[in-house]
Amino acid sequence: MNIDMREIIGKQDILMICLDTLRYDVAIAEERSGGTPVLNSYGGGWEKRHAPGNFTYPSHFAIFAGFFPSPADAHDFKERQWLFYPKRVGTSRVAPPGSYEFETATFVESLYQDGYETICIGGVRFFSKLNEIGKVFPGYFHKSYWKPTFGCPEKHSAENQVDFAVDKIADYPLDKRLFMYINFSAIHYPNYHYLEGKKADDRQTHAAALRYVDSQLPRLFDAFSQRGGALVIAFSDHGTCYGEDGFTNHCVSHEVVYTVPYKHFILK
Repeated sequence: MNIDMREIIGKQDILMICLDTLRYDVAIAEERSGGTPVLNSYGGGWEKRHAPGNFTYPSHFAIFAGFFPSPADAHDFKERQWLFYPKRVGTSRVAPPGSYEFETATFVESLYQDGYETICIGGVRFFSKLNEIGKVFPGYFHKSYWKPTFGCPEKHSAENQVDFAVDKIADYPLDKRLFMYINFSAIHYPNYHYLEGKKADDRQTHAAALRYVDSQLPRLFDAFSQRGGALVIAFSDHGTCYGEDGFTNHCVSHEVVYTVPYKHFILK
């Protein structure tokens, strides 16, 4: 779906959701089986893309600088669709049509300068502000939040994050533009608690975690719809291994780690 950011910036809210650790193959399987009816309802099917990093930290440095997961099919770098385009960093001097150009370190900071309230609702510990590393990404935002109940071990993390997000959205008048980023932690390990009787994470519990997150999205989408809609950007920052070729977890450049789902759409 082609988006002209000149028709978005200053006119619509932007909601960016990271389904942290979601594998492309699991996302597609749930899409085809109807396991994710909310995400299935918008923007067509998942696009197959390659993450810019093999775990949260490097991937988000690239993403917040405008380098979103790139199309998995062979393509000309210059012809890639850019929603947010960093000026003078080795990319073309001429911004692609319809992109939002920025010169700050991240597009988040540029959106704030252009009148957006920028809000981060963290999930995994790289957003926790519990140490110096955990303060880096929240520091890009004017307002940032994290609680232990948003974190990976919490079975109801997505519900807690959406409840908190909806409350925050209600604090702002309709004429104040919002950029909200939510890092959903539920799919990250541990996720075995989403299937009764499971004692360890696997592809089945990974899929169950995705279905759980999907079930929590209607309230979030409704909150933005009541404000007049939003551009929604949904993606994974990396996948994870469950024994493929002897690998477990992520921080390794295995195919299932760097192959991720992506989509963007206009929420009416």
